[in-house]
Amino acid sequence: MIKRSFWVALTLVFALPNLVQGQESNLGNWLIYIGNKQLNEKWNLHHEVQYRNYDAIGDLEQLLLRTGLGYTFGESKKNILLGYGYILSENYNSEMDLKKSVNEHRIFQQFISKQKLGKLKLSHRYRFEQRFVESDFKMRVRYFLGVNVPISSEEENKYYFSAYNELFLNTKSKLYDRNRLYSGFGYNLNKKVRLELGYMNQFFNEGRRDQLNIFTFVNL
Repeated sequence: MIKRSFWVALTLVFALPNLVQGQESNLGNWLIYIGNKQLNEKWNLHHEVQYRNYDAIGDLEQLLLRTGLGYTFGESKKNILLGYGYILSENYNSEMDLKKSVNEHRIFQQFISKQKLGKLKLSHRYRFEQRFVESDFKMRVRYFLGVNVPISSEEENKYYFSAYNELFLNTKSKLYDRNRLYSGFGYNLNKKVRLELGYMNQFFNEGRRDQLNIFTFVNL
């Protein structure tokens, strides 16, 4: 049953592009799969795929592959993780309607702590990244604050509201990198798989961009 849920969820993520092919929109779209495999009570394996588009679909902005090994400790189940990411960016030339491919290899360390205030669930994530972007080396710090609120009965435990804000800071050049503000609604398919649809505003130094985010979360 667990394996079947995993493949159903993964199929949903990669089938979505075909379902909306041909639509034109200025609204960016991110298709995101986030998986977590518990190796035992303490250790977990994180794996993640993000397919990001400039438009609704079909105009690749970025492909992100990320994995990591985590360790859980303490009564509140705090988690530390060491990870690696590969990022392929398709950047447009500002003067010509042409793309340039940029490869990035990224090492990161993160710490996650969680709180529960009644029905309200809070998640804090602190991440430090070492980024090898072609021949350049950069470092970045990120802070993520997430909120999860059930909107169905405790017995049913199906629907929930989700929101987060994530701040990105550089260690050199301009300190402020970007900020992501998100809200969405989710559905617990079962105890292992949940789906989520949301809207994100991403703010840069030079402007902003709107994104439609579609998530699949799998915990094995």
